[in-house]
Amino acid sequence: MATKKALLWMFFWLFLAALFNAGVYYFMGRQSALEFLGGYVIELSLSVDNLFVFLLIFSSFGIIPKYQRRVLNYGILGAVVLRLFFIVLGVKMVNQFHWILYVFGLILIASGIKMWFENDNHDDENIKNSRVLKLLRKIIPVTDSLEGERFFVRRNNILYATPLFAILVLIEASDLIFAIDSIPAIFSVTTDPVIVYSSNIFAIVGLRTMYFLLEKSHRSFHLMKYGIAVVLAFTGTKLALLFFDIHIPLVTSICTIIFVLTLSIIVSVLFPDKAEIKYNNQG
Repeated sequence: MATKKALLWMFFWLFLAALFNAGVYYFMGRQSALEFLGGYVIELSLSVDNLFVFLLIFSSFGIIPKYQRRVLNYGILGAVVLRLFFIVLGVKMVNQFHWILYVFGLILIASGIKMWFENDNHDDENIKNSRVLKLLRKIIPVTDSLEGERFFVRRNNILYATPLFAILVLIEASDLIFAIDSIPAIFSVTTDPVIVYSSNIFAIVGLRTMYFLLEKSHRSFHLMKYGIAVVLAFTGTKLALLFFDIHIPLVTSICTIIFVLTLSIIVSVLFPDKAEIKYNNQG
């Protein structure tokens, strides 16, 4: 996907989200509109880290863009279904056990600290030999090579999964892990299931376009992971402070998250990664 086309699609999804938010404001009021905006910003920002994982998976297996699109389409569809399950479960848990919000807060703080100090160097062999793929191979045999865009092939009356399906499973597994952070983070602004799910969906449907933008410019945002780590820690702190009956205003939360992410992008541009400088010089 060309950069210009990807940008146009990105603006299109942002416009749809803004239009829906205007509808929320009109029918549900200012507070709900702010909650949707907060959830959308959180989900969209945290999605960037997950997209970096997608890039690593595709590059490790040498998957061409044509096949990447097919995997991403199915991956997003799977994420839409999985999020509904986790959000319904999460809201039910919060309604029955309000103290679970404090636990979510501690988990988010721990995730933020872990991300801040996490090593960015991922070995291709570690990805190819992940536990998820080992489990998949126990369930169904996997072919050694791609079979075009097919996820399954039949050989000698035996059904085989292709490496493309294995990658899809990896993508879904990474999104599953990602949801453990992103959904509790949205609970820091609202526990309304309609707002939580709609903000999730509007952020998710734009991921495919965002991926192809990130694919072309990911080296330029090498410090953004620190911004995302701060966002995780901040949303976790916001939840944890509820234990002491301390409430951070929603507008303050949204402005803080946008400021942190914007700052991480600006600092990344001002202080480019050495790999990015080398890449540009070679280009």
